[in-house]
Amino acid sequence: MRIRHVALLLALIICTQSAVPQKKSPAIVDKKSPITFVELGSVNCIPCRQMQPVMKAIEKKYGDQIKVVFYDVWKPEQRKYAEQYGIRLIPTQVFLDAAGKEFFRHEGFYPEAEIDKLLQKKGLKIQGGS
Repeated sequence: MRIRHVALLLALIICTQSAVPQKKSPAIVDKKSPITFVELGSVNCIPCRQMQPVMKAIEKKYGDQIKVVFYDVWKPEQRKYAEQYGIRLIPTQVFLDAAGKEFFRHEGFYPEAEIDKLLQKKGLKIQGGS
């Protein structure tokens, strides 16, 4: 039964109609942080688990310049975020500006060095060690 449930949820995530950026996500945007990094995945997904240390490193390096949020879209109470962000697969990373507007999206494992390039193009400066 659990396998069927996971398969149905995975199909829902993969078959979500569009990956059109959402207008705003004000509930998670922190006015003190110019960028919000939303990670949509699951603790039961191998590439998603590989993103956990990357998220922690980004949070540590950029401090209050960025807010990092993780949603486990395989949990019933967090499935709504898969639909809200129109994700097609996990992991998916969504980056929001201070107004909550999406400016970048990536699907799959996203290396820390590539995230650094994106954030530094947006004017963020490394504050702490990695």
